[in-house]
Amino acid sequence: MTAPSEAIDPTTLTVGVLGGTGNQGQGLALRWAQAGIGVIVGSRAAERAENSAKEYREAAGVDHVRGADNATCAAEADVVIAAVPWESHAETLRGLVEPLKGKILVDCVVPIGFDKKGPYPLPVAEGSAAQQAEQILPESRVTAAFHNVSAVLLADLEQPSVDCDVLVLGDDREATDVVRALADAIPGVRGIYGGRLRNAYQVECLTANLIAINRRYKVHASIKITDLD
Repeated sequence: MTAPSEAIDPTTLTVGVLGGTGNQGQGLALRWAQAGIGVIVGSRAAERAENSAKEYREAAGVDHVRGADNATCAAEADVVIAAVPWESHAETLRGLVEPLKGKILVDCVVPIGFDKKGPYPLPVAEGSAAQQAEQILPESRVTAAFHNVSAVLLADLEQPSVDCDVLVLGDDREATDVVRALADAIPGVRGIYGGRLRNAYQVECLTANLIAINRRYKVHASIKITDLD
């Protein structure tokens, strides 16, 4: 694909959400389903995934959401989102090297810890969660996105839109255009190219700042980029 994101129709894609039973995965799955995009909810247990898929179908009023184990989700989706906990990130991806070959993998995992002072970013030997994914999946088209959008707002379908920008990072421009189109499919969200994959760490880290803001001000803060049309 060489078209810019505006020319890409995301409703022609099937999106697999690894960790689709978790908070961030749930919110993304719901919004994409509501936008007319086919969604496969992935989980280690197919039954758990299908139970969540049933809930999402009912909530979004659609029938194009189904559940599957992670391997089936990765194999049958066109684009795959990694929304798993950081603690299981590497293990999950190592088990999916074959089904993810040639696929766009969107990593939205945030390595984050909490102590009595609040949230803080964890160091990652590879540089970032996305770069860890890149090393594990050398034949996949790894991008990074959706770190800084509120899972609460995504999952609340009574909110007609989610007012935020999503920074999309990656070295494959065609892949980042596809991911930007997926961001744009969520009402109120704008996907913006944010640089090469090596710049993912600071975007992942920003989530800790947003959580601190949310706790202090009792809001669901996101980010906006100025001076763009």
